[in-house]
Amino acid sequence: MAPKKGHLPLLFFPASGEVLPEPLGTVLIFSSWNFPISLALDPVIGAVAAGNTVVLKPSELAPACSSFLAETLPRYLDNRAVKVVTGGPNLGEQLLEQKWDKIFFTGSPQVGRIVMSAAARHLTPVTLELGGKCPTIVDTLSSTSEIKITVKRIAGGKWGPCSGQACIGIDYLLVEKKFCTMLVDLLMKTIRRFYGEGAKNMKNMCKIINKHQFERLQNLLKDPAVAASIVYGGSVDEERLLIEPTILLDPPLDAEIMTEEIFGPLLPIITLNNIQESIEFINARPKPLAMYVFTKDESFKQQLLQETSSGSVTFNDVMVQFICDSLPFGGVGQSGFGRYHGKYSFDAFSHEKAVMRRGFFPEIEPRYPPWNDFKLKFIRLAYNFDYLGLLLLMLGLKRN
Repeated sequence: MAPKKGHLPLLFFPASGEVLPEPLGTVLIFSSWNFPISLALDPVIGAVAAGNTVVLKPSELAPACSSFLAETLPRYLDNRAVKVVTGGPNLGEQLLEQKWDKIFFTGSPQVGRIVMSAAARHLTPVTLELGGKCPTIVDTLSSTSEIKITVKRIAGGKWGPCSGQACIGIDYLLVEKKFCTMLVDLLMKTIRRFYGEGAKNMKNMCKIINKHQFERLQNLLKDPAVAASIVYGGSVDEERLLIEPTILLDPPLDAEIMTEEIFGPLLPIITLNNIQESIEFINARPKPLAMYVFTKDESFKQQLLQETSSGSVTFNDVMVQFICDSLPFGGVGQSGFGRYHGKYSFDAFSHEKAVMRRGFFPEIEPRYPPWNDFKLKFIRLAYNFDYLGLLLLMLGLKRN
């Protein structure tokens, strides 16, 4: 919270400057259901640290965690500074009718548009943490151990966290055709090892959050062309709301499974003639929240960084960037805007106020008639060239 000293050009001597962070005021935080504790408390920590008062609305789709937060936070935090309110969409609409100094939303792009529209009525700044179709590029790897590690990390990152119900989860894979068969075979073996086989026998798998989402995912597979592309999995346990890890090979690119965020345990694999084609493929779609790339090719890494845009890029792993609080987390374009985590959370809920301090001496006034054009050039020089410009300026003033 300490002010940061600002460098001032010598033109302003004698003076000092600083940047002073100040709280925005009262902020509204909407958290999501898929990680209902961390996605609620992480922004609250930043908002409180920055000096704001907070109203937190947890997702009603995770009622146990929502009740836990509502009952527990008041025991440890000043209820006049931090309030937890619970309820459904009607409460959310009522909250959005009020004027806030900042709104922080984590959720779907559809609801994000509603939040942003409501905020615009009061010119309220917003941070939107949305999502999108996060691609994973798998370059051809020569080492057997590296291939196995890649597959383990993909299987763990895709189906481990909430059965793929994560905004930063892997949405689809891009791989060269010549490497595809080996990758699919290894993925199948790893799935059986990690999670079991068949929806009825699965272990270590999270259920789909509710019936509505379960049916949405089932409907993605009902398209005949999509169903024909399934090479592994596809079974479901409707009673327990479980869907087996499912791999699809080259589903139609115009099918809903390839145009909308999947948010579930379905993994399309798109084959390419050359891995360089992945750049064009990604750029033809909305900017993702995260991009994962498994490669040892340094020139390809640099090409991806320079020629694609995404909220974050992680090389040779998945999702680990989310828990690194020394890096900012946030989207770009349709995947959201604004960033947080660690010090970035403090910044997200602060206004950086510019402060300049000057005295009353010296005070120099030009004599009339006004300076000619030649002497005015000294002013322009002073602005652009600190030391030399100041000297010339002072000489010009002295002669007047």
